[in-house]
Amino acid sequence: MRIVFNTLIIVFFFVAGKTYAQDFVYTPKNPAFGGNPYNYSWLMSSAQAQNDIAETTANAYRSDYNSDPLDNFAESLNRQILSQLSRQIVSKQFGEDALQAGTYTLGDYQIEIGDQSSGLNITITDAATGTQTTVQVPYF
Repeated sequence: MRIVFNTLIIVFFFVAGKTYAQDFVYTPKNPAFGGNPYNYSWLMSSAQAQNDIAETTANAYRSDYNSDPLDNFAESLNRQILSQLSRQIVSKQFGEDALQAGTYTLGDYQIEIGDQSSGLNITITDAATGTQTTVQVPYF
């Protein structure tokens, strides 16, 4: 029985003949990483089909350059006034300078400052749009 088994194994190797094997080689698809350069148009069209972000035009970035210099000056002045007001509020709360209670009109803004027992109440009203902001700064 053992001779029959060995004979079958030897016959199997001779009948099977030669077998071939090959190495697996990875080739990237993207031409930027060494792939076939003809894949570029296919990859680009696939990427553009998946892109759902709208492209902005150059005119959107030029809107600041076409604005009126007087409007820019007024906006800059309003920013500086509000910045100065915020500095005065902080210095009143933490320093010696006093911000007087009352109503102030600065450009398009009407600022009402009220001194309460719990802190400082500031109401800023934009006369152009009618929007109103209230800030309450507690005493420390």
